[in-house]
Amino acid sequence: MTIRPLLAPLLGLGLLLGTPAARAATPSAFTATYDVSQGGSPMGQATVTLRAAGNGEWIYSKDVKGTGGLAALLGASVTESSRFRWKGDVPEAISYDYQLQAAVKTKQRHMVVDWAKKQVTVDEGKGPQTYPSSPGMVERNTLALALGLALRDGKQQVALPVAVRQEVQVQNFKVTGKETVKVPAGSFGAERIERTDADRGFSAWYAPDRYPLPVKLSQHDGGDMVMELVSYKAD
Repeated sequence: MTIRPLLAPLLGLGLLLGTPAARAATPSAFTATYDVSQGGSPMGQATVTLRAAGNGEWIYSKDVKGTGGLAALLGASVTESSRFRWKGDVPEAISYDYQLQAAVKTKQRHMVVDWAKKQVTVDEGKGPQTYPSSPGMVERNTLALALGLALRDGKQQVALPVAVRQEVQVQNFKVTGKETVKVPAGSFGAERIERTDADRGFSAWYAPDRYPLPVKLSQHDGGDMVMELVSYKAD
């Protein structure tokens, strides 16, 4: 058994949308927790936070700890931290840091955006790579937040420029239905969204009138991983 399938949900939660609703304010600071499972078996816990950083910038962080199965045995953990500024309702990227720690593997990525030069620089420890930025660009960590706000504004489909390893990639998502979802945080009438331009087995369920984050996320790429909301607290 390889470590990669077991750690797939840790590599990115990380990552929705009629007639636009009245514009609402961007979210205030919050802390959310999730249970992470694989194939129905407990695997870890995730904590997601949003806080103001001053000067019009915000920090969105995700910490995932392996607490069950092989992930716990290997002491696996992932930390993701994004610094951004609001561009309308979109968390426009300024920087992103990712770090995976496990007994048999470590991995890191640092991304920074120079908006004056319209350039993205990505470094995974093997030397920096650069490519052009795109206005309203997010990265994989803040994608879930951007989608939740699009849903809150009444959108049924959305295309977002996402900074990935070597380029800005436009990713397309669409609401595919409404379902009742039961998670540790409660029962929700949720909107189910899926990515439409890639067959990655990705689905997420949002209650946009309640939270800007998904109440449930399912990713089959890498092995049947599910995240379920446990708690959400506005700070």
